[in-house]
Amino acid sequence: QVQLVESGGGLVQAGGSLRLSCAASGRTFSSYAMGWFRQAPGKAREFVAGISRSGGSTYYADSVKGRFTISRDNAKNTVYLQMPSLKPEDTAVYYCAARVGVLFSTTPGSYDDWGQGTQVTVSS
Repeated sequence: QVQLVESGGGLVQAGGSLRLSCAASGRTFSSYAMGWFRQAPGKAREFVAGISRSGGSTYYADSVKGRFTISRDNAKNTVYLQMPSLKPEDTAVYYCAARVGVLFSTTPGSYDDWGQGTQVTVSS
């Protein structure tokens, strides 16, 4: 099991930027593929971005492709989500998640461990 703690959320105006961080502790971070998900009020949790355990492979939801960037630093046990050009529809609680294995998944049920989430609010 790995413990995950997100940070970096907040309130920004449309067009602004945030960088989310997810710090991991516990088992070997480099054994885990990582994903970022988000959940808006009244909506299901949705995949945002994923990164392989080496960081060599990434994948994005169509809604954020070309805007957001996922990265990881295995030496610091941290995964990041850089979010420029934010839109009001990006407003949600953002969660990081870990799954044992080489590759990420877009399915929430495929992940073994989750953080508590961090709120991102984008005003128009």
